[in-house]
Amino acid sequence: MSPYRDPLLLAQALIRRPSVTPADEGALDVLEAALTTLGFHCTRLSFGADAGRPPITNLYARRGREGRNFCFAGHTDVVPAGQDWSVPPFEGRVVDGYLYGRGAADMKGAIACFVAAVARLQPRELPSGSISLLITGDEEGRALDGTARVLDWLAEQGERLDICLVGEPTNPRHLGEMIKIGRRGSLNGRLRVLGTPGHVAYPHLADNPLPRLLDMLKAITGRPLDEGTPHFQPSSLVLTSIDVGNATSNVIPAEGRAAFNIRFNDRHSGASLEQWLRHRFDEVGGTYELEIEVSGESFLTPPGLLSDTLCKAIVETTGRTPELSTTGGTSDARFIKNACPVVEFGLVGQSMHKGDERVCLADLEALTLIYQRVLEASQDRPC
Repeated sequence: MSPYRDPLLLAQALIRRPSVTPADEGALDVLEAALTTLGFHCTRLSFGADAGRPPITNLYARRGREGRNFCFAGHTDVVPAGQDWSVPPFEGRVVDGYLYGRGAADMKGAIACFVAAVARLQPRELPSGSISLLITGDEEGRALDGTARVLDWLAEQGERLDICLVGEPTNPRHLGEMIKIGRRGSLNGRLRVLGTPGHVAYPHLADNPLPRLLDMLKAITGRPLDEGTPHFQPSSLVLTSIDVGNATSNVIPAEGRAAFNIRFNDRHSGASLEQWLRHRFDEVGGTYELEIEVSGESFLTPPGLLSDTLCKAIVETTGRTPELSTTGGTSDARFIKNACPVVEFGLVGQSMHKGDERVCLADLEALTLIYQRVLEASQDRPC
């Protein structure tokens, strides 16, 4: 009997590798050993050094070469441990029915559950196509040399993903509450409004940029961007910084700066929002500079066979009917959606990125059973 049928053992082994982005610290060695035992062909892919960045190690593993490719995607990198731990963050200790450790929820636990689900399948239950895992070491970092680069490599190899399940911790409080069928886009803006400095006693001899900065910010925050769409909540624009850097009370500054983030639904794109921002700022007038960075566009996988199959497995296992949601931040699903339909479902995320990150042992077992049922259903009726 395979030792990898128990998700706890593999989750503990992964947690004991302190793989804080961009370090791997042997986490992928642990995972590759398990997958090789289960008949997967594993390929390590390192990116980043070619662009002068720290190299990021990724893993693509596949079992089977024919038929539809059912992919599980996730990451072994974690955020720094931080403070407020009652147990060592990289020991994988079990206390009172919970597994503690950085990455337990986000998302080494879910990876272990999927591997355990594969290990439990009987030969007759194996999907008629292929099973693969796309595991990155750059999800918690800048995401420049992880999933996106692996997908490019797969395309170069003629490798196709047909459907994908991402094991992010999607549930707010209880396992089975929520499936992510899409994500909002994210745009970061940096605005710099220029003027002419001078003495406050002679404002007519200067050009104060601050009133224009305030007018520009009012122009983009004065009314909601939209009222939401059938599957998305309203878009939000949040100011994150207003800075002048003026240490002197009798000097009109030469410039004022502001930063903001827009989380946008499928009524917008990064390009359309940039156009809207520049139009609003041009209406105010004056000289300004605007820098835009779009870390991900909004996307939606419409409810269908994939989400239905996952819902059925969740109801059968937990008794809960999950909400199909697009809330929360971004994930690597924003890259995968360009390759194939993708949904996200994993553990409870209440403690992720905090001290004492933990998952319930019963949830590890239940998630393994959910993943197993989804894989079995893909044999009977491809998702």
